[in-house]
Amino acid sequence: MQSSNIINSKDLDRTAKELGIGGNTSPEKDEISYEKRMKRRKEVQEKRLKEKNKEKELIIVFTGSGKGKTTAALGMALRTLGHGESVAIIQFIKGGWEPGEAKALKIFGEALKWHALGEGFTWETQNRKRDKELVEKAWEVSLDYLKSKRYKLVILDEINIAITLGYISLDKVLSGISKRPPLTHVVLTGRGAQKGLIDKADLVTEMHLIHHPFKEQGIKAQRGIEF
Repeated sequence: MQSSNIINSKDLDRTAKELGIGGNTSPEKDEISYEKRMKRRKEVQEKRLKEKNKEKELIIVFTGSGKGKTTAALGMALRTLGHGESVAIIQFIKGGWEPGEAKALKIFGEALKWHALGEGFTWETQNRKRDKELVEKAWEVSLDYLKSKRYKLVILDEINIAITLGYISLDKVLSGISKRPPLTHVVLTGRGAQKGLIDKADLVTEMHLIHHPFKEQGIKAQRGIEF
């Protein structure tokens, strides 16, 4: 039965792709034919949604060289808070300033826990021992939230950088996030996500850098854009 469901799901996905998204991408010239295509597309979409009805606790990764990884995670936090659930955000590496998001999200009170436990980038801290100690402290705090049933979403911001720097092992992180209660989601951000994490994740988005005002135009970090 499960194998049959997988086949049906793939067939539906393929049919949806063939029918397309409509608009001027559809080949029909007359509105009657176009309406028929979109009616069929709606029928297929409803079947797809009916088949994809499972729930589980998700591992979500935002990585890549482009901007927007933390922003994407915070958007997910805002969505979760909007549904009346609690969120915990633990920032690794970052922490030398209070970003605009932290100020704005204070409106949610006890539903949001925000910990900025780093002291900045490596070239600012210039102290590997201290950096590692802060990462270890951030991880201890993270574990408390990961194990709690209260929090629907736990965001480990820039933890991928901490792993790359060798301040915490990927195995330790994978073991820790496996201790989550059912339907507690975790987001891990930062460039350079390791293959072992990507393989375990349910959702992975890679941000690609195309243009950057700092690198290309000498534009400094601006309030509301970078912080």
